[in-house]
Amino acid sequence: MDRKVIVVTGASGALGRVVVEAALAHGMRVAAVDHAVRKAPDTDSLISLGGVDLADAAQATAAIDTVATRLGRIDALINIAGAFAYETVADGTTATWQRLYIINVLTALNASRAAIPHLCKSSAGRIVNIGALGALHAAAGMGPYAASKSGVHRLTEALAAELKGKVTVNAVLPSTIDTSANRASMLDADFSKWVTPTELADVILFLASDAASAITGALLPVTGRV
Repeated sequence: MDRKVIVVTGASGALGRVVVEAALAHGMRVAAVDHAVRKAPDTDSLISLGGVDLADAAQATAAIDTVATRLGRIDALINIAGAFAYETVADGTTATWQRLYIINVLTALNASRAAIPHLCKSSAGRIVNIGALGALHAAAGMGPYAASKSGVHRLTEALAAELKGKVTVNAVLPSTIDTSANRASMLDADFSKWVTPTELADVILFLASDAASAITGALLPVTGRV
Protein backbone atom coordinates (compact mmCIF):
# COMPACT_ATOMS: atom_id res chain seq x y z
CA MET A 1 0.00 0.00 0.00
CA ASP A 2 1.23 3.48 -0.88
CA ARG A 3 1.88 5.27 2.41
CA LYS A 4 1.02 8.95 2.69
CA VAL A 5 3.81 11.37 3.56
CA ILE A 6 2.82 13.93 6.17
CA VAL A 7 4.83 16.89 7.47
CA VAL A 8 4.15 18.01 11.05
CA THR A 9 5.57 21.33 12.22
CA GLY A 10 5.92 22.02 15.92
CA ALA A 11 6.38 18.27 16.19
CA SER A 12 8.04 18.28 19.61
CA GLY A 13 5.21 20.16 21.33
CA ALA A 14 2.39 18.63 23.36
CA LEU A 15 0.01 18.41 20.40
CA GLY A 16 2.70 17.82 17.78
CA ARG A 17 3.99 14.70 19.52
CA VAL A 18 0.52 13.19 19.67
CA VAL A 19 -0.20 13.96 16.01
CA VAL A 20 3.10 12.36 14.98
CA GLU A 21 2.32 9.22 17.00
CA ALA A 22 -1.22 9.02 15.62
CA ALA A 23 -0.01 9.46 12.04
CA LEU A 24 2.52 6.68 12.50
CA ALA A 25 -0.20 4.47 13.96
CA HIS A 26 -2.23 5.11 10.78
CA GLY A 27 0.67 3.83 8.69
CA MET A 28 1.82 7.21 7.42
CA ARG A 29 5.41 8.27 6.86
CA VAL A 30 6.08 11.36 8.95
CA ALA A 31 8.53 14.23 8.78
CA ALA A 32 8.74 15.92 12.18
CA VAL A 33 9.87 19.53 11.80
CA ASP A 34 10.67 21.70 14.80
CA HIS A 35 12.82 24.51 16.09
CA ALA A 36 14.05 22.10 18.76
CA VAL A 37 16.46 19.33 17.86
CA ARG A 38 15.28 15.72 18.17
CA LYS A 39 18.07 13.28 19.01
CA ALA A 40 16.33 9.99 18.19
CA PRO A 41 17.56 8.28 15.00
CA ASP A 42 15.49 8.46 11.83
CA THR A 43 13.58 5.39 10.64
CA ASP A 44 11.80 4.36 7.46
CA SER A 45 8.58 5.81 8.91
CA LEU A 46 9.85 8.89 10.76
CA ILE A 47 12.47 11.49 9.94
CA SER A 48 13.20 14.57 12.02
CA LEU A 49 14.38 18.00 10.94
CA GLY A 50 15.36 19.99 14.00
CA GLY A 51 16.79 23.46 14.40
CA VAL A 52 14.45 24.83 11.72
CA ASP A 53 13.21 28.41 12.10
CA LEU A 54 10.03 28.39 10.05
CA ALA A 55 9.73 32.15 10.48
CA ASP A 56 12.62 32.32 8.02
CA ALA A 57 11.23 31.63 4.55
CA ALA A 58 14.52 30.23 3.26
CA GLN A 59 14.79 27.77 6.14
CA ALA A 60 11.17 26.71 5.71
CA THR A 61 11.70 26.06 1.99
CA ALA A 62 14.91 24.14 2.61
CA ALA A 63 13.22 21.93 5.22
CA ILE A 64 10.18 21.17 3.07
CA ASP A 65 12.30 20.45 0.00
CA THR A 66 14.49 18.13 2.09
CA VAL A 67 11.43 16.17 3.17
CA ALA A 68 10.25 15.81 -0.43
CA THR A 69 13.69 14.62 -1.49
CA ARG A 70 14.13 12.13 1.32
CA LEU A 71 10.60 10.73 1.40
CA GLY A 72 9.80 11.09 -2.29
CA ARG A 73 6.82 13.42 -2.03
CA ILE A 74 4.54 15.32 0.39
CA ASP A 75 0.82 14.59 0.71
CA ALA A 76 -0.12 16.67 3.75
CA LEU A 77 1.22 19.55 5.83
CA ILE A 78 0.04 19.98 9.43
CA ASN A 79 0.98 23.44 10.73
CA ILE A 80 1.12 23.03 14.51
CA ALA A 81 4.07 25.31 15.34
CA GLY A 82 2.74 28.11 17.51
CA ALA A 83 2.75 29.95 20.82
CA PHE A 84 0.38 31.48 23.38
CA ALA A 85 0.55 34.55 25.60
CA TYR A 86 -2.01 36.10 27.94
CA GLU A 87 -1.55 39.86 28.01
CA THR A 88 -3.90 42.83 28.21
CA VAL A 89 -3.64 45.57 25.64
CA ALA A 90 -3.16 48.29 28.24
CA ASP A 91 -0.37 46.55 30.15
CA GLY A 92 1.21 44.56 27.32
CA THR A 93 3.94 45.23 24.81
CA THR A 94 4.14 45.50 21.05
CA ALA A 95 6.82 42.81 21.18
CA THR A 96 4.24 40.22 22.29
CA TRP A 97 1.98 41.00 19.34
CA GLN A 98 4.93 40.77 16.97
CA ARG A 99 6.18 37.50 18.51
CA LEU A 100 2.80 35.77 18.27
CA TYR A 101 2.30 36.95 14.69
CA ILE A 102 5.70 35.54 13.75
CA ILE A 103 5.24 32.20 15.51
CA ASN A 104 1.57 31.59 14.75
CA VAL A 105 1.04 33.17 11.33
CA LEU A 106 4.40 33.53 9.61
CA THR A 107 5.51 29.96 10.31
CA ALA A 108 2.30 28.58 8.81
CA LEU A 109 2.59 30.93 5.84
CA ASN A 110 6.20 30.01 5.08
CA ALA A 111 5.68 26.26 5.51
CA SER A 112 2.54 26.34 3.36
CA ARG A 113 4.11 28.38 0.59
CA ALA A 114 7.09 26.02 0.51
CA ALA A 115 4.86 22.94 0.47
CA ILE A 116 2.40 24.07 -2.23
CA PRO A 117 4.44 22.88 -5.25
CA HIS A 118 4.85 19.45 -3.66
CA LEU A 119 1.25 19.16 -2.46
CA CYS A 120 -0.05 20.03 -5.92
CA LYS A 121 1.74 16.94 -7.23
CA SER A 122 -0.13 14.71 -4.77
CA SER A 123 -3.41 13.10 -5.71
CA ALA A 124 -4.81 14.31 -2.39
CA GLY A 125 -2.82 17.31 -1.16
CA ARG A 126 -3.83 18.62 2.25
CA ILE A 127 -2.98 21.53 4.55
CA VAL A 128 -4.36 21.59 8.08
CA ASN A 129 -3.77 24.63 10.27
CA ILE A 130 -4.31 25.15 14.00
CA GLY A 131 -6.59 28.08 14.68
CA ALA A 132 -8.33 28.82 17.97
CA LEU A 133 -11.92 28.98 19.15
CA GLY A 134 -10.90 31.95 21.28
CA ALA A 135 -10.03 33.90 18.14
CA LEU A 136 -13.68 34.05 17.07
CA HIS A 137 -14.49 36.37 19.97
CA ALA A 138 -11.51 37.63 21.95
CA ALA A 139 -11.77 37.88 25.73
CA ALA A 140 -9.78 40.26 27.93
CA GLY A 141 -6.09 39.40 27.85
CA MET A 142 -6.46 37.40 24.64
CA GLY A 143 -5.82 40.25 22.19
CA PRO A 144 -2.40 39.29 20.82
CA TYR A 145 -3.13 35.57 20.70
CA ALA A 146 -6.60 35.97 19.17
CA ALA A 147 -5.31 38.45 16.60
CA SER A 148 -2.57 36.06 15.48
CA LYS A 149 -4.92 33.09 15.31
CA SER A 150 -7.43 35.20 13.38
CA GLY A 151 -4.60 35.64 10.90
CA VAL A 152 -4.32 31.86 10.68
CA HIS A 153 -8.06 31.65 9.98
CA ARG A 154 -7.83 34.18 7.15
CA LEU A 155 -4.72 32.47 5.76
CA THR A 156 -6.68 29.21 5.73
CA GLU A 157 -9.59 30.74 3.83
CA ALA A 158 -7.38 32.55 1.32
CA LEU A 159 -5.28 29.45 0.59
CA ALA A 160 -8.39 27.29 0.26
CA ALA A 161 -9.71 29.66 -2.40
CA GLU A 162 -6.37 29.88 -4.20
CA LEU A 163 -5.80 26.11 -4.23
CA LYS A 164 -9.36 24.94 -4.80
CA GLY A 165 -9.41 21.80 -6.91
CA LYS A 166 -5.73 21.15 -6.19
CA VAL A 167 -5.16 21.09 -2.42
CA THR A 168 -7.67 21.25 0.43
CA VAL A 169 -6.90 23.74 3.21
CA ASN A 170 -8.71 23.63 6.55
CA ALA A 171 -8.18 24.66 10.16
CA VAL A 172 -9.21 23.16 13.47
CA LEU A 173 -10.32 25.60 16.16
CA PRO A 174 -9.76 23.98 19.55
CA SER A 175 -10.97 25.35 22.83
CA THR A 176 -8.62 24.68 25.76
CA ILE A 177 -6.41 21.67 25.05
CA ASP A 178 -5.79 19.31 27.96
CA THR A 179 -2.02 19.64 28.36
CA SER A 180 0.15 19.70 31.46
CA ALA A 181 1.02 23.35 30.83
CA ASN A 182 -2.64 24.37 30.62
CA ARG A 183 -3.50 22.40 33.75
CA ALA A 184 -0.69 24.09 35.64
CA SER A 185 -1.89 27.55 34.59
CA MET A 186 -5.60 26.90 35.32
CA LEU A 187 -5.64 24.81 38.50
CA ASP A 188 -9.32 25.45 39.26
CA ALA A 189 -10.62 24.47 35.81
CA ASP A 190 -12.65 21.35 35.06
CA PHE A 191 -10.11 19.44 32.97
CA SER A 192 -12.69 16.81 32.00
CA LYS A 193 -14.38 19.34 29.72
CA TRP A 194 -11.26 20.14 27.72
CA VAL A 195 -10.42 18.60 24.37
CA THR A 196 -7.58 16.09 24.62
CA PRO A 197 -4.60 16.12 22.25
CA THR A 198 -5.65 12.67 21.04
CA GLU A 199 -9.16 13.86 20.17
CA LEU A 200 -7.76 16.86 18.34
CA ALA A 201 -5.22 14.69 16.51
CA ASP A 202 -8.05 12.46 15.27
CA VAL A 203 -9.81 15.47 13.71
CA ILE A 204 -6.58 16.79 12.20
CA LEU A 205 -5.78 13.45 10.59
CA PHE A 206 -9.34 13.14 9.30
CA LEU A 207 -8.94 16.47 7.50
CA ALA A 208 -5.64 15.17 6.10
CA SER A 209 -7.27 11.97 4.85
CA ASP A 210 -8.89 10.95 1.59
CA ALA A 211 -12.25 10.94 3.37
CA ALA A 212 -12.10 14.74 3.71
CA SER A 213 -11.68 15.41 -0.01
CA ALA A 214 -14.89 17.47 -0.18
CA ILE A 215 -13.94 19.78 2.71
CA THR A 216 -11.90 22.92 2.11
CA GLY A 217 -11.89 26.39 3.66
CA ALA A 218 -13.46 25.06 6.85
CA LEU A 219 -12.77 26.49 10.30
CA LEU A 220 -13.81 23.50 12.39
CA PRO A 221 -14.47 24.01 16.12
CA VAL A 222 -13.15 21.20 18.32
CA THR A 223 -14.45 22.05 21.75
CA GLY A 224 -14.39 18.91 23.82
CA ARG A 225 -17.26 18.88 26.29
CA VAL A 226 -17.52 22.61 26.97
